[in-house]
Amino acid sequence: MKLETRSLRIATTLGWVVALLMFFPVFWMALAAFKTEQDAYAIPPKLFFTPTLGNFVEMNQRVNYVAHASNSALIAFVTTILGIAITAPAAFSMAFYPTKRTKSVLLWMLSTKFMPAVGVLMPIYLILASFRLIDTRTGLIGINLLSNLPLIVWMLYSYFKEVPIEILEAGRMDGARALTQLRYLLLPLAAPGIFSTALLSVILAWNESFWCINVTAAKAGTLALAIASFSNPEGLFWAKLSAASLASIAPIMVFGWVTQRQLVRGLTFGAVK
Repeated sequence: MKLETRSLRIATTLGWVVALLMFFPVFWMALAAFKTEQDAYAIPPKLFFTPTLGNFVEMNQRVNYVAHASNSALIAFVTTILGIAITAPAAFSMAFYPTKRTKSVLLWMLSTKFMPAVGVLMPIYLILASFRLIDTRTGLIGINLLSNLPLIVWMLYSYFKEVPIEILEAGRMDGARALTQLRYLLLPLAAPGIFSTALLSVILAWNESFWCINVTAAKAGTLALAIASFSNPEGLFWAKLSAASLASIAPIMVFGWVTQRQLVRGLTFGAVK
């Protein structure tokens, strides 16, 4: 009993250490956001200083925060809705109507995530240019959707496999067709897993920066582009950059905090039988 208690304390302590190490960069960035540039560059670093909102005011004057945040939210949520709508039938088919090539298809889909995005930058840029989708939200939604599809399929496939097939077989005996089984049986039963998949998709689309910086500008730029605009040939303005970064991650951090219970519930879906 004492050994178990000691092990639990050690595990808890390690958990807190890891959590603090992961939180420290965010904390330090938040401090820098309220410093002047002189205080942000001060050596040794200043823990006590007179806070200022000047960085946020200048950030809003330099970039249209509301427009960039609106683009980020629209792209993230539309990408997620389309991704779930497209991948749910695919994951359902592969989970309950597998063929001898199902595993190969899943592995092939996952392998597409191994390629660095810069490797396909030129062809995708030319495709977007030919369809006049450069600097459009539609183009960025398409790129995010295609980038997230393999992960969404894999997650939904895993969650669907946790649902007892006997339930679907019972529905099939009562005359329910495949789409009826998916809509009225599988989706309600796998709702926690679907919700956690949707949350992860929103976070990934919100934080995507590579494609945003390379294929968008003023019209469809997200918050990632707003952050990148503070890095220029004149140098790095750490306080203003920190303010832009804090304003960019704050909405998704609040969203994740509010929905953390649903996220954990979805991630542990099917863990206990």
